[in-house]
Formats: sequence, structure tokens, C-alpha cells
Amino acid sequence: MIEVPKRVAEVTIRGLVLGILITFVFTAANIYIGLKVAFTFATSIPAAVISMAALSAFKNSSILENNIVQTVASAAGTLSAIIFVLPGLVIVGWWSGFPFWTTFWICASGGVLGVLFTIPLRRAMVTTSDLPYPEGVAAAEVLIVGSEVRDDAGTAPAHPEASSEGLWAIITGALASAGLAALTATRIAAAEVQGFFGLGGSAASGYDIAWSLALFGVGHLVGLSVGMALTLGLAIAWVGLVPWLTAFEPAGALSLADHAQAVWAHQVRFIGAGAIAVAAVWSLAKLAGPLARGLYATVRTPRATGTAAGDDRDRDISPATIGLLTLFCLMLSAVLVYRFARATALAPDAALLTWASLPFIVIGGFLIAAICGYMAGLIGSSNSPISGVGILAILICASGLVLAERPTADMLRPLTAFALFVTAIVFAVATISNDNLQDLKTGQLVGAAPWRQQVALIVGVVAGAVVIPPVLNLLAAANGFAGAASGDMLHAHPLPAPQANLIAALARGVIQRDLDWHMLGLGAALGAAIVVLDEALGALKWLRLPPLAVGIAIYLPMSATVPVIAGAIIGHLYNRYAAGTADPKRFERLGVLTASGMIVGESLFGVLLAGLIVASGNDAPLALVPADFAPANPVGLAAFALLIALLYARMSRPRKEPG
Repeated sequence: MIEVPKRVAEVTIRGLVLGILITFVFTAANIYIGLKVAFTFATSIPAAVISMAALSAFKNSSILENNIVQTVASAAGTLSAIIFVLPGLVIVGWWSGFPFWTTFWICASGGVLGVLFTIPLRRAMVTTSDLPYPEGVAAAEVLIVGSEVRDDAGTAPAHPEASSEGLWAIITGALASAGLAALTATRIAAAEVQGFFGLGGSAASGYDIAWSLALFGVGHLVGLSVGMALTLGLAIAWVGLVPWLTAFEPAGALSLADHAQAVWAHQVRFIGAGAIAVAAVWSLAKLAGPLARGLYATVRTPRATGTAAGDDRDRDISPATIGLLTLFCLMLSAVLVYRFARATALAPDAALLTWASLPFIVIGGFLIAAICGYMAGLIGSSNSPISGVGILAILICASGLVLAERPTADMLRPLTAFALFVTAIVFAVATISNDNLQDLKTGQLVGAAPWRQQVALIVGVVAGAVVIPPVLNLLAAANGFAGAASGDMLHAHPLPAPQANLIAALARGVIQRDLDWHMLGLGAALGAAIVVLDEALGALKWLRLPPLAVGIAIYLPMSATVPVIAGAIIGHLYNRYAAGTADPKRFERLGVLTASGMIVGESLFGVLLAGLIVASGNDAPLALVPADFAPANPVGLAAFALLIALLYARMSRPRKEPG
């Protein structure tokens, strides 16, 4: 923990406003990228850099104020993961859009519960724990480095160019990716290149590569291990499964491309789902022992510690406030669940279903908070298999409803929607608890007051909850979601929404008893084999291949994985270069911030383009040339490669010294 001067402002109006504005931007970006590629990016470090650059204009700004800004904004990287469940209500055809207040209160009530449920875990899992908290420590390092460029009095930047370098890295990455996305929107450059080919008989395969800097930035952030796992999954899907299954499936009247796509969509994706389920359960099972020990330590750890009485750096929100907020959020959740059930064929049992759901929200929510908090402490919130938590939650919820209700035919569809609705509240708990302890670790290292951070997290939850409904509505209207049952949501190039599709399919399959168990079973067996392979590689101390990433690559469209793989490989080469320089941490940090900027720029342009599509009623409002513009493919590839070369060349430059 660093020493900070007394009477330093920590929670300020300007800090909260800046944190909320960053939350608005990053939440919108994360929603878009999450629906497109099944990954969201951590927002704490980019938010800390933006905060340090923005608040350096004020003489009395401090490391604690910057910490509050990143704490508020961190909600953008976590609450936006609600898109892994909530779009399922559109996909199953129950909603045609996202009602603002219902969606807002799902996110807000669940998110605030996520903050509250992790407060009792702080001392055992942060203060007295040896968990590494990789992202929390990294965010603290960024804040500490930023504070070191100020003079001893803390009143002016000693090296202004150093404090703004990280901000310019984000801006440069954002401008490059938004510029490429704008160019592809004009159709002068192709957004992707696609082709299919026969392999004899009815066997077929194909390729689909997107020129996306946002996905490339994701690859830089996830690293080589995940990139190679995605490569393996891609090969399993398109080199192995698609040719094999198409060889035994007559094409009939379908074209070669449609035949390959149909087999991938209706068979290979379910194999990927089975592999994801096994990988998720395995990831959680590996954490069972450490989690049990952590919870036991929590129970045994007394409230009092060796900290001086009255020290803000060991004080949480008061128990009375925690109790009142928890009661309010649970009452709100009960109202939401009851009103949802009353509007369906489940109305006669609405009260019973509400009472049955509350223990699931309370007990399940607290256990999930502990699980997610521990996973974040162990491997970081970005690497935490939170989608596995969602899979287990929907399976438990749907199975419990089937056992309790024994549904008739007319109850199947509303019961599926009800299961998704309740799971969305619990998943909102999971998303925030996956981040809360990480932020408190950052605060511990920079000398912040836990209770102030907890208040800031609640502010961030509410800010994120405001943004989520309109952005989801905008993207649903402009792009739609793959697999959506509603005619209003059908589009030529829908957003894949992979986790929402998977969780919706599991809910529907459990309740309506129509899961493709054959393909899921094949995928489960494949997932088990991948787990064995990964463990063997770990025993040999070779590069690991995370099973969850392999399953996701089987499940995702190829266009969503190829740029991620490219980013992982080039990012690895860049980091190797950085390791040989005199200041490796600086170069690696610039890489992380530029990659984050790539994600933000294209994602925000995607949201803006969605607004133009909805406003104009035109699927290509910025098109300057016809869809069959011949030079589009080489122009797209050239622009993609040139921007990557320029960005990495800029990141590799040594820092200019003043004077």
C-alpha cells in the first residue's frame, strides 16, 4: 500500500461525472463487441489512463480520485456481460425489443446485489488473502506510475508528455479502427472476404475472414494461449467437422455455400456448445477447492483486523446500509419477477414462482458472488469463465422450474422466457461480483477507502444500467441477433450473440425437452478430450490451450475468430520485442491501451452506424459504391494490414525526452 497525503479528495463530483461518462462510452462498446465475438474487455486500465490525462489539468487531483474514476468505469467492463443472457428473450421470440425500465432494473438490482454480496468477502479474499488479482494489481501499477509523473507536492505534472502518452495510445487505436470501419461502411473496402469450396461428393468447407481491428485488438489482449486455442477450435470446426458432416448430409437443392453453412449452424455449433459446457464445468470444478477454503477463511476471519480504529482504509459500507439496500434490491427483483409471470400463461402461479425465485436469487447470487470474486482474484476478471456460471445458472433454474411446474404444452414457451428472466437477474449479480473485489484490491494497493469504492461501484452500476437498454434496442433494430425467432429481428448479417444463443438454446431445450443431445454429447466428449490435452500440456509446462476458448471457436462464426487469432500472434511478437527493450512495461502498456482503443473505436462506430440504419431505414446508409464493387476485397485487406503496421510502428517508438 502506498502512502497518500491526508485530506486528499477521493470522491469528487468531477471524478464521478468523468467516471460516468467513461462508463457510457465503454458500456456501449462492450455491448457491441460482446454480441459480435463473445468477449468483453476490461475497462479499468483504459479508464485510469483517461482519468489521469483528463484530471491532470486540475492542480488538486490525486491518485485516489483517479482510482474512483476507474472504479466507476469498471462497471462498463462487467455489467455489459448481461448481454450473455438478456438477448435470449429476443432470440426465443418472447421480447421484440428491450423495455427500458424492466431492463434497467434487472441490471441495476442485480448489479447492486453483486456489490453488496462481495462486501463480506473483502477482508478474507482481499485484505488477508494471497490471491494475485492480476488485473487489480495492473490497474494499481498504472495509477501509481501516473502519480509518479507529478511533482512532490502533487500539484503539477513533472512530465506532461508521459501522462498523456497512454491517452494518445487509446485515441490512436480508436481512430484507426473507427476509420477502417467507416471505410468498409462506404463499401469501397470490403468488411470481410468469404468463400466456399467442395472436397469431393457433398463434402464442403469454406473461409470467412473479417477485416476488423476491434477483433484484432481483442486478440492482442487475450494473448497467445487463447489465440492458439481458438486456432485449434477453428481447425476442428472447418477442417474436421464441417467436411465430415457435409459428406454424410446430402445437399439437396442447397448451394455449396448454403449446405456448408447449414451443417455448421445446425450441427457443428451444437457440438461447440457441448464442448463449452464441459469446459465451463471443468473450469469451475478446478476452483472448487480454493473457493471452499476461501469461504471457510471468510467465516473464520473476524471483522476486526490489525488496522487502526477509524481508519477509512479498512471500512466498508455500514451493515445497516447493506441490509437496507439488499432488502430494497430483493423487493425490486420480486416485483420484476412477479410482473413478468403475471403477463404470461404462468399468471395463476405468479406468486408461487416469485417466492421460489427469491431463494435462487439470494442463495445462488451470494454463492455466485463468491465464486466469481474468487475466480477474478485467481485469474483476473477478463479470463474468468463467467459464461460457465451463466450456463450452470440456466440449467439449474430451468431444471428446477420443470420439476416444480411439470409444464403443459401451453406453458413451455412462457416458462422458457421466465427461466431466462430470472437467470438474467442472477447473472447481473455475477457480472459485478466478478469485478468488485478486483477493484478493491486496486484500492488497497493505492490506499483508498473501501466504502468509498463500494459507493462508486454502485454509481457505475446505475450508469451502466442506463446505457444498456437503448444500446441493445438500437443494435437489435439495426443488426438483429442470429437465431432470433421474431420476424422484426431477422437481418441479413445479424450479430452472432453466441452466449445468449447458447443459454437460450439450453433453457428451451431443458424445458421443451428438444435438445439435440446427440450433437451435444459428441461435443461434450470432444470437450473432455480437449480438457485432457490442456492438462497434459500444463504438466509438460508447454503452452496451454484453454478448453473454453477451443469450444468458443467451434461455436463462433469463422469471421469472428480469425482476426482474434491474428491479433494474438502479432501481439505476442510485439510483447517479445518489448521484453528486449530498456522499458518493457511501458511498451506492453502501450500495446494494451492501443488494443483497447481499437475495440472502443470500431465498437462505437458500430453503435453510431446502427443509429443511422434505424433513422434512415437503409441497411447501408454510408455506401458510396455498389455491393459488388470489384476492388473492395484488396482495398479492405490493404487498409487492414497498413493500419496494423502503422499502429505497431508507433507503439514501438522510444519515448521522446523533453527538450
